[in-house]
This record gives sequence, structure tokens and C-alpha cells, in this order.
Amino acid sequence: MDAMTIELTDEDRWQIALAKDRRYDGSFVTGVHSTGIYCRPSCPARAPLRENVRFYRSPEDARDAGLRACKRCAPDGQSREEAAVQQAVRTLRSSEAPVALAVLAEAAGYSPAHFQRLFLRQTGLSPAAFFRAIRRERANAALAHTGTVTEAIYDAGFSAPSRFYDDRKGGDAMSASVWLRGGEGVTIRWAKAETSLGSLLVAATDKGVCRLSFGEDADDLRQRFPKAELEEGGSDFAALVQRVVDAVERPGGGQDIPLDVKGTAFQEAVWTALREIPAGETRTYSQIAAAAGNPAAVRAAGSANGANNVAVLIPCHRVIRSDGSIGGYAYGTDIKRELLNRERGG
Repeated sequence: MDAMTIELTDEDRWQIALAKDRRYDGSFVTGVHSTGIYCRPSCPARAPLRENVRFYRSPEDARDAGLRACKRCAPDGQSREEAAVQQAVRTLRSSEAPVALAVLAEAAGYSPAHFQRLFLRQTGLSPAAFFRAIRRERANAALAHTGTVTEAIYDAGFSAPSRFYDDRKGGDAMSASVWLRGGEGVTIRWAKAETSLGSLLVAATDKGVCRLSFGEDADDLRQRFPKAELEEGGSDFAALVQRVVDAVERPGGGQDIPLDVKGTAFQEAVWTALREIPAGETRTYSQIAAAAGNPAAVRAAGSANGANNVAVLIPCHRVIRSDGSIGGYAYGTDIKRELLNRERGG
């Protein structure tokens, strides 16, 4: 159970059900005894009378009380909306070319505008952005096994190199050639700063922060970018470092700090989901997997969490275990607890 739900009262659960807050799906179910069904907290059906409602810790408890599962929100499995999005994800992953939103929506039985909202809510990306991330994932995989960038671009499904570079223009990820050459030709400026949580390494390309970590130095940075040009940041770099330090000392800010990160489509979806967690709140690995578009990929979500190169700004510290325990953290659980404590106003 997510830490934010451990101390819930029935009144809290009632307000969550009224708000149809999907973040609490899986934490409890709502039993409606006037109809004999139980639902997810986010069930879109009209709210029942409070006097007819009881709350249960699990579907099993609700069934033991004589209730049956709601067919609309499917509290025992995927809802129709979740199934529709997962089918669209499978379609996008198997396609060699972009799939129009209207086509995906028609297959799911929704209007394009409504399906766009459903897809964005579950994956953190629009269908178009999700497909672009898939192509980047294919290109990165191809780069590891082909001799040239051009081969990788065509293998990934781009119709021409220009389409690939247009797709990545203005994005967060480093270019394909940089990926292939281990950072060759890229200048990464870096600096160390002292914070109340310990020494902080800040490293950035001209696009944004590419590494933010506790207790590391330039040697560690060299291992991650072995062919990049490392340059110790000067006075003009100090302003960015100060913004980062402020985000560490007062976590919850820093959303406007530019990032330069790269990953697979699923990793990037996980990192997007992490940045959408409000300060002071937490999510479980299963909730992050669902938000990234693959509810079954809980272990992969944990791996993507661990692959995060930018601490705090991509807040992987906001992910906990399903039993409410704090879980691990690359820089130690003491730092993780303190970051969460500060975000909660402690």
C-alpha cells in the first residue's frame, strides 16, 4: 500500500471516491450495498449515497461480504479504458509508421479527444509522443549493433535521416551520434557543491542537466561519458548550480531546469511519470509501471527508476514499496527519507 494511504479514514476514502482519484486504485475498494457491487475508487459511475457505502481493503474482502465486481471499472483486473490504452500501446509498438489518433480512437471505441486524454493519463505521453519515444528506443538499440548512425536510423523505422534529427530536435535526449560514440564531441561542464545532504555533482551539456548525484566526482562522470569533453564549470555555470542546489534544499521546485537525458521509450515514460508526482506524495512501483503504460512491468519500472541519472529533478525518491516501506535509493535511504520529509513540510 502506498504510504499516502496508510492512515486513511473512511471519510478520507469517501472523499477520494467522490473525486474519482485513480492514484488510490488498488489501495481499497468501495462497496455499494444498495446495488451489491464493489468498485475502484476511480470508478466513473455516479456516486452512490454515503449511507449505502462501505470500504474494504481488498476485492477479496468485498466478495466475502457478498458483493460482486463492477463491470464498468473492473476492480479485479483491467478496466475497459486501461485495456483500450494497452491495445493502443501494442499497436504503436508493432507499427513501423505513426498511427493517427483517429485510427487508435476508433479501434478503442472512443472519440479522438477523449482517447487522447485516456492515453495521456495512463502513460504520461500522447500517442504521438509515445510513438516517437518508441522510435528513439529502436534507434538506440540499433546503434548498439550497427556500424553507422544512418543504418540505425533506417532500422528504427525513420524514412530518412532528416526525419530522425527533426524528431530529436529540441528534445531532451542526446543525438544518435553522441550515443554511438560515448559522448565524443560533446562538452559537459560540471561542478561540485555542498548541500545539507552532502556533496552534490552537477553536470550539464548545452541542452541541460545530464547528471545530478550525491557523493560523486569527475572520475565518476568520466565513466558515464567516457569520450565526452569534461570541463569544470566557471562563474557562468554557477547560476545553474545554484538553481539545482535550491531544488535539493527545497525539493519540489526546479521543474523549469532543463534536462538532457536519454533512455528507452519505457524508461522515458517512467521518468515522465516520476516528474508528474506532486511534491509531498509518493507512488508505488506498480503505480509507476501503470502510469508508464505497462502495468505488468513492475520490475522494469524499478530498473528504470534506478537508471535515472538526474536525482531530485527526476524524483525517483518519491517511489516506495507496495507495503509502504521506503525501499532503496542509490544515495542511501537517509537522503531519501530526508527529501520526502522536506517535501511533506517536516
